[in-house]
Parts: sequence; structure tokens; C-alpha cells
Amino acid sequence: MKTVLITGTSRGIGAKLVKEFEKENTKVLALSRSYTKKSQQGNVTYISFDISKEKSIQRLVSFLKEQNIFLDIVINNAGKLVNASFERLSSYYLRQIFEVNVLGVFRLLQCLIPFFSEKVHVVNISSMGGIQGAMKFAGLSAYTSSKAVLISLTELLAEEYKDSQWHFNCLALGAVQTEMLLEAFPDYKAPINAEEMAKYIKDFALYQYPYFNGKILQVATTTP
Repeated sequence: MKTVLITGTSRGIGAKLVKEFEKENTKVLALSRSYTKKSQQGNVTYISFDISKEKSIQRLVSFLKEQNIFLDIVINNAGKLVNASFERLSSYYLRQIFEVNVLGVFRLLQCLIPFFSEKVHVVNISSMGGIQGAMKFAGLSAYTSSKAVLISLTELLAEEYKDSQWHFNCLALGAVQTEMLLEAFPDYKAPINAEEMAKYIKDFALYQYPYFNGKILQVATTTP
């Protein structure tokens, strides 16, 4: 039975991913800062986790050691968005966005390396906004910039570990009807919902990894 770790699972695509992986008879570690404590429901372990906090990452590492857990799939889905004009974006929110979307992912993966299985597949969830040449939107300077960094990090990890059997890929998502989309575009209705996108991500993470490494796949019908 494969073990999957997913960040940002309290809502949106992350919550749907947990449900989708449950159907595949996998062990799921569902991480979110919204959970107040660790709990177990079937094959899913819900873990209170804040990717921007080193103490939280170290508690996760201790848990993995204690339970002798090795990871087959890691999905970095947690994300933070603040819709604000460039000149009014405070340094506080700028740091928060990069701590969640970039620095936390960087540090988490560093700490998870000892727990990677022989053929681990790491899937980073980015955005079409992070793709060079793709449409950009006012008010999303910090979010979009952070997602561009995540894309580059994915490519670099694939290069650094190219002599292993590990795979690092990035999905640049277009518009998906989630709470986060509403924060950025309150009046927009996306053509794809969170459940549909979660099904695609699950299939990619589980079954398509042998064909991709260091790749940035654009998963979008609109942007928005």
C-alpha cells in the first residue's frame, strides 16, 4: 500500500485529494494548520501542520520516525494568496506568502528526504500565473511571483537528484472553482471544480510519474 502526504487539505483541491486517494486504498497523511490535533479515520491520518513553522515540520519528522513511514507521493498543495496592489502589499503579507508557497516547501522537502521511498513522486502545485509569458493579473504580484519560484525549484530538484529514481514534477493550474479563486476573482466562475481537478492530480501522481521528471505541466482551460 502506497503512502501519500498532502499539504493544505482542509479545503478546496486538497480536501478533495484526500477523498480521491482514499478510493485508491492508499495511506494518506493529510496536513493542515486548520486541524487542532492528530486524528485517524480509516487509512487517513489528519495532522495539524503549519508549513511556515519549523517546529511544525520537526514534529512531522518525529512522527514519521516513530511510525517508520516512507513516502511514495508528496503533494505540495498548501498555498496562500493575498489580493493587493503592488504598492499596498505589506512586507508582513509578502513574507507570509513566500513562507507558505516557497520557503516552507523548500524546508519541508529537505526534511522529508530521509523518508522518501525508492521511487517517490513529488508533485508541486503551482499556477498558470507562474508560467513565463502566461497572462498576469494586477493584485497578485506576490502570489504569482512565489508560484514562479516553485516552478524553478521543481526543475532544479529533478536535476539535483537525476541519478536517483525520484521524480519531481509541477502542475501549473488554471482557474479552478475554489475558495482561493474567489479571493482573487470574486465574480468569476471557473469551468472546472475542485473535485475534477483533484481526480486529475491523483491520477497524475499515482500513474503518470514514470513518464515525467522535472516537467511543468500546464493544466488549464482558462487562466481565468
